[in-house]
Amino acid sequence: MAYLVWQDDLNTGIQVIDNQHKRIVEMINQLHEAQGTLDKARVGEVIEELVDYTQSHFAFEETLLEDSGYQFTRAHKKVHELFIKRVSDYRLRFAAGEDVAEELKGLLGRWLFTHIRNDDANYVESVKASMHELTHDQSHGGWLSRSMKRFFG
Repeated sequence: MAYLVWQDDLNTGIQVIDNQHKRIVEMINQLHEAQGTLDKARVGEVIEELVDYTQSHFAFEETLLEDSGYQFTRAHKKVHELFIKRVSDYRLRFAAGEDVAEELKGLLGRWLFTHIRNDDANYVESVKASMHELTHDQSHGGWLSRSMKRFFG
């Protein structure tokens, strides 16, 4: 049985972001499953994948916010930065031999859903307006193409 279940009120209406959020939920569920097997190596792999993917998601999301001119981009980035520091501490504790899976899983689930419903919901209008504008201005490619180029170089 899944630990977290995606709920419709978590959808931002920005498909690429919603897909990334759903992937993070899947990874939290993978952590739950790995925890149930008592396979410490597998738990460690999932933690590493989850942290790495989440950092990539944050960077991508922040690029969209910057491109859209979202007025609270700096504050949103700070929230991400603080969260990554917190999760990195769990990663270090796990590497030191501490069983952090249950605590980390709870933090991730609570934080993710709260963050999406509050912080992420606040930028949706700005990003959607920017996407609409870029969709109609094909001189630089679509909004996703432009953001991907900026993100990946």
